[in-house]
This record gives sequence, structure tokens and C-alpha cells, in this order.
Amino acid sequence: MTNTIKLTDKSIAALQPKDKNYDIWDTEIKGFTIRVSVTGTKSFRFMHYFAGQRKVFTIGKFGTLTCAQAREIVKLKAGQVATGINVQQEKIDSRQKSFHELNFQEFVEGPYFEWRKANRKNPEDTLNRLKYCFFEDYSKVALKDFSVLMLETWKTKRLNAGIKPDTVNRDIAELRAVLSKAVDWEILEDHPLKKLKQSKVDKTTIARFLDDLEKVSLRAALIRRDERIRQERIRANEWRAKRRYDLLPEIQADHYADHLHPMILVSLNSGFRQGELFSGAWEDANFSTRLFTVKGKGTKSSQTRFVPMNNEMTHVLNVWQQQNGGIASGLIFPSTVTGEEFDNVCKAWASIKEDAGIKKFRWHDMRHHFASMLVMVGVDLNTVRELLGHADLKTTLRYAHLAPQHKSRAVDLISV
Repeated sequence: MTNTIKLTDKSIAALQPKDKNYDIWDTEIKGFTIRVSVTGTKSFRFMHYFAGQRKVFTIGKFGTLTCAQAREIVKLKAGQVATGINVQQEKIDSRQKSFHELNFQEFVEGPYFEWRKANRKNPEDTLNRLKYCFFEDYSKVALKDFSVLMLETWKTKRLNAGIKPDTVNRDIAELRAVLSKAVDWEILEDHPLKKLKQSKVDKTTIARFLDDLEKVSLRAALIRRDERIRQERIRANEWRAKRRYDLLPEIQADHYADHLHPMILVSLNSGFRQGELFSGAWEDANFSTRLFTVKGKGTKSSQTRFVPMNNEMTHVLNVWQQQNGGIASGLIFPSTVTGEEFDNVCKAWASIKEDAGIKKFRWHDMRHHFASMLVMVGVDLNTVRELLGHADLKTTLRYAHLAPQHKSRAVDLISV
């Protein structure tokens, strides 16, 4: 098929999609084309040169516009180009003008959410937080009309309602990010909340870690759970054997009953975030170098880091790999239901904590436990920062109180 024909409604309707996008040029008006996509969508375009550069002006879709209507628009745009008008810039200016006219809700749910989906993790969580915190009061407010006084009033209402100051600060940080992006995109000339101060909070947080008794209790509870599952499997197979049903795989005495036991031991020995654990693959575990690669796409900072595997972590992963047939690729801990990544293990984790008698200890606190143990045996904070993947040493300083020796030595240097 030639790529040049007289464009009419009939000739365009006859065009069929191919394995890649292609253009058909009109024989009568220079630069008038129809783009046929692989999905079958057909779009009128005006290709031309302006200031020595090739430009493409998209007019609209065939079906929404007739060929005759598109032809008239092309004639108009060609005339403007001939007189030195950049029609492409006009279109950009028009789009920017429409962005300026968006209210807060329209901006957040539109261009800002699309940007978050392409560039940040968990965009839906961010959108839901903004909706919950700000849409009731500010959904119809223009971006330029946000003010420090407006947010001070909002802060006061939230604090009086019993919301913790650090929670209020995090909520405002999400709002600041929205308005910062509006500044980056030149929708706002200046950030309207740049003079807004954070609520004062005690930033010296105490990391939760397991004491010696809790460590023993947790491991004992894991062993009891494995044995309980193993005995349930034996009884189930006895029941199935009497009815001549196929037997379920036997759980060996030296094997883990399921994913939970090795998951917890790996977390305690690596400091992995839960998402990093869930997304970990066998290809990431190098048993020769005893290094585990935590890939950037699964980390909070988007930066890849390498975590040494200590003796217990290496042993746990070896046992888990062998009892799964020596598999060398795919997820280390795939969901038993979907085969994909877990999204949580909340129910099993709560049951283990109850059996172990451990209170107020989240899954994420195993990460704090890992860091705390390192600091208490003398590992310097910068090394801890690198192992945890903290972008800023300030985050790691929460563990500094666990290594008070350097402060004691400093005080001992003086005499009164």
C-alpha cells in the first residue's frame, strides 16, 4: 500500500492496523496525515517545519472529526505557520492555561496522580491520604489560593482533635509535595506554604527491639507452630489414607512447615523491609559471596544495596531452597495462594506474637531489632545506615542511644 492517498472518510475507514504505527499522507495538502495505531485508532495530524525543526500537531481522532473538518483545521494551521506562528507552542500554552485553572482536587486526581504513578511507589496510598486529609476542606480551592493561615487553621483543628503532631507533619508534607510539583511545572510562581512551620515533636524516638527473653520466646513459638502444622498434616494424611485419597506431601522433621518461620529468621538477620523480603528472588542470593542484592526497584530509596548474609541467614535460605527442590529462580517466598508476591502475613504474624507473649512489636520492628543488635555490639552508625539502606544518617541516629560509650568517654575527659 502506498503511503500517499487522497484522504477521505471512505479511504480512511478502509485503513487497517498493522504490527506498528504508520502514517498515510494526503495528496492535496502538504503535511496533512492520518496516523493509524496498532490498536486501530486513527488520528489526524499536521506535520510541518517551524524554525528549522520538524513539528507534529495532533488535530483529533477520526470519528470525532470528519476528514473534511480536519482538512479545514490543517489549512488554518498551515496559514498560521506561514505567517511565523508556532502552532505547537500555542497548544502547549493552552494546556498550561488549563492546568492553571484546575482546583486542588482536579490537580491531585489528574496530572499529579499520573506523575506519581510513573515516578513513585504506592501512588494510590498518597492519593488516599490527600483525599482523607484535605479534600473535605480544600477540594475546590485553587492552587494559588493556598495560604499559611489556611493551613495553620487546619493544623489547629487536627491537633485539637487529638491527632499526633508527627502525623499532622506527615500529612502537611504530602500537601507540600503537591504544591512543590505545581511550582516545578510553573503552574505556581512560588510555593504558598514555604513559611509554614512544622509542629514541634520529640524526634528522639526509641527503637523497639526484642530483649533476650522475647528472642527465646519467639523462636520457641516458631518451632511449636511448625510442629503443630506437621502433626496436622500427619492426621490429615491418616484421614485421607482411610478413604484412599491422594496423600499430601509429608513435612520432614528438619524442614520448615511453611514460609513464616524462614521469613522471620531472615528478617531478624537482614533488616529487610517487608516489601524487600516479599520481592526477594533466588537470583538475589549469592551463596558464594554470601551477599544478598536488594534491588533498587523494591526499596524505599530506589537504590540497590548489598547485605551480607550471616551464618544463620545463609543456613535458613539453604534449607528453604533445598526443601523446595533446589529451585534457583523466582521469588524466595511466593504466596501459597497466588504464587505472586505476598501483600501481608498479618494473621500468621499476630498468632505467633500471641503464642510467644510478645506485645507491641510490629513486623517492621524486626528491622529495628537488626539495627539495634548491630549498634549494641559496637558497629558504627554509618555502617548500620548502609546496611539498612537509609538515605540520610539522621534516620539511623535513632539507634545512637544504644551505644552510649562514646558519650561516657567524652564526659570522662573533663574533671570538675
